[in-house]
Formats: sequence, C-alpha cells, structure tokens
Amino acid sequence: MQPVSHHGIEVDRCTKCEGIWFDMLEAEDLKKLSGSEAIDIGSVKVGEEQNNIGKITCPKDSASMLRMVVNGQPHIWYEACPVCYGTYFDAGEFTDFKAETFMDTVKALFNEERR
Repeated sequence: MQPVSHHGIEVDRCTKCEGIWFDMLEAEDLKKLSGSEAIDIGSVKVGEEQNNIGKITCPKDSASMLRMVVNGQPHIWYEACPVCYGTYFDAGEFTDFKAETFMDTVKALFNEERR
C-alpha cells in the first residue's frame, strides 16, 4: 500500500491493483471534496476482475472483510472490515461512488418499491 493524500485526508492505494483503502468514514469525507476522484487512478477493468476474489482480509487487522454494496448504487461492491470499520474500493469504484447520479437514485427507489 502507498499513502495518497487529498486535502489533508490520507488513504492507502494498493501498488498492484490500485484499489483504495479508506479508514472509517474517509470515503464519505472525500466524496464531498471537489477533485477527490483523482486519487482513483486504477483501471476499471482490473477493479471489476477483483470482484471475483472470494475471501479478503483487512490490511489493518487481518479480519475477514464483508462484501457490501453502496446504498443507492448497488452495482458498486466494496469490502468492509467489521473490526476497524475501514472500507476497500477496487480500482474505479471510488470514482463511480463519487459520481452518484440522479438515475442511480431513481433505480434504487424503483428497486425498493418492487420489494
């Protein structure tokens, strides 16, 4: 992992796949900051391939991470640590997370109504 900083918020980026590790709430904090998508330099294709990996351990405490989806953007799968509450976004996922669109919201509402 390599530290990367944007407006004083430091995250860690994998030197192999370029996925991003966020300590608790850093992804939400960075989502609000203009230009923060610049930290997500990895290939979306590589990021999508990473979704096929089954068991992932937390880089901070080695706990088994849980696969999650972003509320309102269920096409984004990320991993969350149940111990330290950190999150890991594969390459391209943070940019997608940050660019939540009106259509993402409409799709989420439509899916919620169908339940």
